[in-house]
Amino acid sequence: MVKLNADMKEAFAKMKIFPVATASKDGTPNVIPLGMVELHNDETIWITDNFMNKTLSNLRTNPKIAIYIWGPEIKGCFQIKGVTAIKNSGPEYEEMKASVNRKRPELPARSLIIVKITEVFECKPGPTAGSKLL
Repeated sequence: MVKLNADMKEAFAKMKIFPVATASKDGTPNVIPLGMVELHNDETIWITDNFMNKTLSNLRTNPKIAIYIWGPEIKGCFQIKGVTAIKNSGPEYEEMKASVNRKRPELPARSLIIVKITEVFECKPGPTAGSKLL
């Protein structure tokens, strides 16, 4: 799998809301804003499903995901692509649920979406737009 570099991890940490894109099995796109997105380690992202409907349905039939990293305090921008696994039990799920319960006990933390990073692309305008970074 791909590991984010130090600059990418710093940019990721500055994000408050993450635009997250999925697609259905037939290719219908869906984008949602998510706040509970965590860089679990250099190559894995954890996303908490509190109220997902279309996104979770999409990931069950098409496990690919894209996450956009950009903001006024971030230099440049990039897109992370990955493959997901959905967990509703087990040690990783329990760790996520306990973390959510400490921070926001009113949220259900229904599922843990584990994203293994597969590629990272440049998305700032210019001659390198769309080029593969990792």
